[in-house]
Amino acid sequence: MPEKSGSIQAAKIELNAVIVAMAGVDPQVLVNSPAALPSGPFETEHRTLEQGLRVWAEAKGGQPLGYVEQLYTFADRNRTSNNQRIVSIGYLALVRAAATLADAVWSPWYKHFPWEDHRKGIPAVIAKLIAPELKRWKDAASTPAMRATRAQRIDVAFPKDMKHWNEELVLQRYELLWEAGLVEEVGGKSKAGANMLGAPMAYDHRRILATAIARLRAKIKYRPVVFELMPDAFTLLQLQNTVEALAGLRLHKQNFRRLVESQGLVEETGAMTRGASGRPAKLFAFRREVLRERAAVGTKLPRSG
Repeated sequence: MPEKSGSIQAAKIELNAVIVAMAGVDPQVLVNSPAALPSGPFETEHRTLEQGLRVWAEAKGGQPLGYVEQLYTFADRNRTSNNQRIVSIGYLALVRAAATLADAVWSPWYKHFPWEDHRKGIPAVIAKLIAPELKRWKDAASTPAMRATRAQRIDVAFPKDMKHWNEELVLQRYELLWEAGLVEEVGGKSKAGANMLGAPMAYDHRRILATAIARLRAKIKYRPVVFELMPDAFTLLQLQNTVEALAGLRLHKQNFRRLVESQGLVEETGAMTRGASGRPAKLFAFRREVLRERAAVGTKLPRSG
């Protein structure tokens, strides 16, 4: 029976894809205009959700998807601009190259999350805008208990001592900024300077992207998914640059190389290439048989400094 006019209509199921590729040393995500993640329907002829995703995402992205993983089901009410309840099943998908497309563009991760990229040091926006605005939000709490809870969340998400920065808390940080009214998606409650806090996305798609970034940052520590973003042959410096780009951190060069070699994830191809300094560099390839031999050992990333 149809619901009354103005009420929420029957739910619609759609698939959202966070399709990631590397462009040089920067991770990119595929977006439609205006800043929306690719989405498509789940058709009944598809045997599984992942099959449905691959069919339309590969048509949209112009190339086959590599690694695919289901993220989360996003079903909050009023997450879209109409009355229809839309349930989005989010997926993370990796491709080896950012294909040129006519109706979609590749957008840098850190264009949407500038506070997450620590490769060149602590982003200035944290001290200049985020920290003082979050302090004001904390001090505006209506009760001492609420103030204490807000303070604790801020200390975990944006610690005063950045040695305690947890790169995996991407979603928690975005949601904290959203609750404090600091991101543009909040609408009328956004603060002055919100445009410094990253490019907004349609609906709740920046939240979906945050979920994907957090998942991938965690995943690279215990599964060799990073190689789904690498060419067939690469230098160890290219591999380190890719891991750093995903994690948003600088890594200790020698410790990183020892880690890769000790896990037996790569093998020399016998070929050489010219490095950035002009010196020859060995080319390596991922040993895919390692996935059959054993699960890759999990480890913390060897940070620099």
